[in-house]
Amino acid sequence: MDAVGDLLARDRRSDRPALVVGDDRERSYHELITNAYKAGNVLRFHGVAADRTIAVAPVPALAPVLAFLGAAQLGAATRFDPAAGVEAGDRLLLVPGAEQAAYDPGPGTKLAVFGGDADAADTIDWEESVWSENPAFPPTTVDSETPLLVDGDRSVSHGDALAAAAEVADVRGLDGDSRVVLRSSLATPGAVVAGLLAPLLVGGCAVLSDPAATAGAPRGDLAVTSEEAPEPGRIDPEDVPLSGD
Repeated sequence: MDAVGDLLARDRRSDRPALVVGDDRERSYHELITNAYKAGNVLRFHGVAADRTIAVAPVPALAPVLAFLGAAQLGAATRFDPAAGVEAGDRLLLVPGAEQAAYDPGPGTKLAVFGGDADAADTIDWEESVWSENPAFPPTTVDSETPLLVDGDRSVSHGDALAAAAEVADVRGLDGDSRVVLRSSLATPGAVVAGLLAPLLVGGCAVLSDPAATAGAPRGDLAVTSEEAPEPGRIDPEDVPLSGD
């Protein structure tokens, strides 16, 4: 696979669980891929395209994940740092509804919210927009060297992210039955790679969990966190091998 969009190929759609969100509801590969297509269409409608960047709140939740996957299909990069995105003039800013008043994006940046109502008429209701969008997504070509994640002054390409995800999956023995619990924010590229891309690469399941919830029963086989976790295995996002680190 050369680009993250390859993880969302139509022939990968199935009833197997791909994602578990905070309410413990499982999303199948069919649901995840279809909604990632919808997210890509929403972003395209609002001017997101190749060589552009979106800024997304680093919350391990469905809306940020779909925005990231939607942008990846378009060849656009994701910055999991809304404040930096406002400063950089990124094309779209996605934040929780409760936090929208904290941001004042410039005229070239669209503001979208999830998990709450929009305060202004020109603010995008992300969940409503994705729900009502066309589930078909035209094929796109994204080069492996295309930036996928922006983290401060550096970027991580599609190829480097997928190579790191494959290494995590190989070293940790992940397969289609594995559940990887993301107990970290998405602000660190290693968290996105190990907590989301690695399980999706092998046909496993990513479990999105509140980073503050470090106690309780195990929810999977491997936890992605810098803290202690109940899962039998753990990987620190900072330890994920990425080119240039």
